[in-house]
Amino acid sequence: MSLFKSKVASPLICALTLTMAVTPQLSYSQSAETKQHAHAHQHESKYYCPMHPEVTSHEPGRCPECKMFLVSDQKDTDDQETGNKPIDNAAVANYYCPMHPEVTSHKPGRCPECKMFLVSVQKDTDDQETGNKPIDNAAVANYYCPMHPEVTSHEPGRCPECKMFLVSDQKDTDDQETGNKPIDNAAVANYYCPMHPEVTSHEPGRCPECKMFLVKEEEEETANNQVQALSAHSTDEHAGHNHGAQSATSDTADSILSQPKPELIPAAKNTDDGGVKYVCPMHPHVVSDVPSSCPICGMDLEKVVVGGAAEEVVVGVSGGMQQALGMRSEQVNKGTLWKLVKTIGTVEYNENNIGHNHTRVNGWIETLMVHNVGQRVKKGQLLYELYSPELINAQDDYMQAMDYLSQDKGRGKDLLRKARLRLELLGVDSATIKQLERTGKTIYRVPFYAEQDGFVSKLTVRHGMYVQPGDTLFEIVDLTSVWVIADVFENEQSWLEVGRPVEVTSAAQGLFDLESNIDYIYPELDPVTRAMRVRIKLDNPGKVLKPGTLVDVKLFGGPKRDVLSVPTEALILTGRENRVVVQRDNNQFASVPVKVGMIAQGKAEIIEGLNQGDKVIVSGQFLLDSEASIQGSLQRLSGSNSSDDSSNAPHAHH
Repeated sequence: MSLFKSKVASPLICALTLTMAVTPQLSYSQSAETKQHAHAHQHESKYYCPMHPEVTSHEPGRCPECKMFLVSDQKDTDDQETGNKPIDNAAVANYYCPMHPEVTSHKPGRCPECKMFLVSVQKDTDDQETGNKPIDNAAVANYYCPMHPEVTSHEPGRCPECKMFLVSDQKDTDDQETGNKPIDNAAVANYYCPMHPEVTSHEPGRCPECKMFLVKEEEEETANNQVQALSAHSTDEHAGHNHGAQSATSDTADSILSQPKPELIPAAKNTDDGGVKYVCPMHPHVVSDVPSSCPICGMDLEKVVVGGAAEEVVVGVSGGMQQALGMRSEQVNKGTLWKLVKTIGTVEYNENNIGHNHTRVNGWIETLMVHNVGQRVKKGQLLYELYSPELINAQDDYMQAMDYLSQDKGRGKDLLRKARLRLELLGVDSATIKQLERTGKTIYRVPFYAEQDGFVSKLTVRHGMYVQPGDTLFEIVDLTSVWVIADVFENEQSWLEVGRPVEVTSAAQGLFDLESNIDYIYPELDPVTRAMRVRIKLDNPGKVLKPGTLVDVKLFGGPKRDVLSVPTEALILTGRENRVVVQRDNNQFASVPVKVGMIAQGKAEIIEGLNQGDKVIVSGQFLLDSEASIQGSLQRLSGSNSSDDSSNAPHAHH
């Protein structure tokens, strides 16, 4: 009985105590709220801008300066509106944009600038809504994509657009879940592949796709959801969730750059694979003699055969397709190739037939018989007459020697010979000397005559001009023979030698196949065209060939016998090598590299790569060569992939 009384009395005592403690507080709260309510009725509510306090208004609105919502200076609401209960903070919570803090609102929505969800400044919710218990933050945590804010989710995952991790807008985690201790971020760090972001792992390793090192990514999710983010891949989209902090890139860059870089380990070379090298697909300058990893990106070095014999790729083409492509083939045979050089030549003057006319004394041109360039002259024709005091003195000395000969024949004969030789050396013609001997009178205007037939190619004097020794008065060229200067490519100069036969054709003048020989091969190459010059002497009795005329020249360098040759149209010139397409069977073709020698008369000498009797394609071979190249690349690619699959262990995907 006493026990029952004690049990009943205890709750009554607690209830009485609680009633006495609450009653004064209710009385004080009711009185304070009554006063505040009365004061609110006496004065109108006032609104102001948090950024510009001087901007006020008696009704809600926006600040004209910064467009922020005006807030009320009234802290408590009327007792009648709240029913003597604490204010519902959720009803008056303020919302702002994380990217543009000046954009605020009294209700949830989106930022008009960047379209991000407005987040609430209220950290705690009402006790009545949560049942007097703290809210389970992990259950209502919101996640969003930093690059696509419209993509949200209630659980960790990746953005379906850009594959980035969804970040949480919740800053703090519950103390009960973490045990009041910070989570060790290093224990749950994520690693991803820079080339394949969808490949992730919770530990360092390599990407199974490209073999690159996985790099560490800085996580920004809350501590209670980081373990779940390692295995969750949710792409559900939810609207109406709040968005928060942005992901930081500086820490990620530091973690990538601070990772240790592997080095190539030298090893002994394998004598059997002397032509094998290993190259990084991402960094071709990284080359090794042994299998290894790239010290830059960590990818496995690919095996490359340098100078090795490539496997022949055979392409099958049906008979109908061969007809559609217009394919033609020719058989490889041995024969004789003539070292024939076809080139262009230019007609020039024969420099051995160019005559220059100079005076050997000072004087004046009295009579000029040549008036223009190109005038034709004949040998012995009068060109000009010259008055020179020096020639007059020489004539007087000659006549005195003739007079002295009658007095002293021995000594006079020697003086006469010297005086005559002086006149000849001064350029006086023998006919003029005979006239002087016959008449015994001095000739004041001494005539000068042409020494050869030809054309005047240069004229530098006019009537009455003063001339002196060293001046070129005329240049006369004989066109009975001309030179042809032909240009030969550098790789063909070994075919030619002096005395080889030549054929010259000038279709414009109606001259065909003029036969001659190589007269001279110049010892140097032209510095501009890099061509060797060959000189050919041609007779020009009709003077039809004019200097400057272009002619066709055929230079015969001699035969080259018993050589394998194919038509030049069968060659595929790639720049690095020469190839031909060989018909292995009726419907099978292969692209074969060949070594080409001399090319002449539409034929190409094959030094290496073909055998006598092989059939080469001379029409439609380019398509087959392209197909063979593609198939060869695919075979190499499939071979490398199969070797990679067998040698690499799979990585866990998270």
